[in-house]
Amino acid sequence: MIVTVPMRAAFAVAAIISVASVATEVRADDASPWQQDTHSAVRLLAGSRSGAVLLGGIAFQLQDGWKTYWRTPGDSGVPPRFDFSKSDNVDAVTVMWPAPRQFDDGAGGTSLGYKHQVVLPLRIVAKNPDKPLVLRADINYAVCEKLCVPVEAKAELAFASVASTEDAALSEALNAVPKPANIGDPTPFTIRDVKRDGNNVLVDVAAPESKDLSLFVEGPTPDWALPVPKLVEHAPPGVKRFSFELDGLPPGAKADGAALKLTLVGGDKSYEFNINLN
Repeated sequence: MIVTVPMRAAFAVAAIISVASVATEVRADDASPWQQDTHSAVRLLAGSRSGAVLLGGIAFQLQDGWKTYWRTPGDSGVPPRFDFSKSDNVDAVTVMWPAPRQFDDGAGGTSLGYKHQVVLPLRIVAKNPDKPLVLRADINYAVCEKLCVPVEAKAELAFASVASTEDAALSEALNAVPKPANIGDPTPFTIRDVKRDGNNVLVDVAAPESKDLSLFVEGPTPDWALPVPKLVEHAPPGVKRFSFELDGLPPGAKADGAALKLTLVGGDKSYEFNINLN
């Protein structure tokens, strides 16, 4: 099985770094060895083994000043890609994404991703819960400072622990994944309304005045390249208003009725809203 997000924008290549695979013996620890390059390191984490659905993770460590990307990288950058097809006794893997931060991309735009460290939780479905399970991952990602460096890594890890030492780290990462929400939900901050004005979309958010918020938008397929919404200076009383243009649609795509995902982030809380654009 392959989990991919196609490249959204071209990036400057400083070098191509290949990280060697781990030793041929499959380790039964709760984390695989770090696969290191000049600016980052990556490894797999295994949660406790119980039943057919398991929790795992992909952990990244990044050198100070360097970042890697979210599933939608923003105005520039390349999202990570993962291939788990060489795994043993694995039926499906779903990658979950903690809420990203936004950064100046150095070219007048905004990129979305992570700095320092991040764990992407994995929902792993075993073919047979009573047989050994080994997760093998081909991991392709980019780390960027002023220029971007593509990295290729391979990692493998056996899920064997009844009580994994990584359960707490995986639970923390899972809590950082945006929670599903509906417009108007009584959450600490929420989307109140989404309206379209020609080629412009306005998103009104109910939130405390002091709350620092970010909003991200994704189209129905990865080849949509919608811009990062911007906060409007003069909003109606009691709301924070974001705005984005319906630019970056793939050829032949229509905005009418399009299924959009809106991710609203404020501090340590974040929510995902699925809407259909009218």
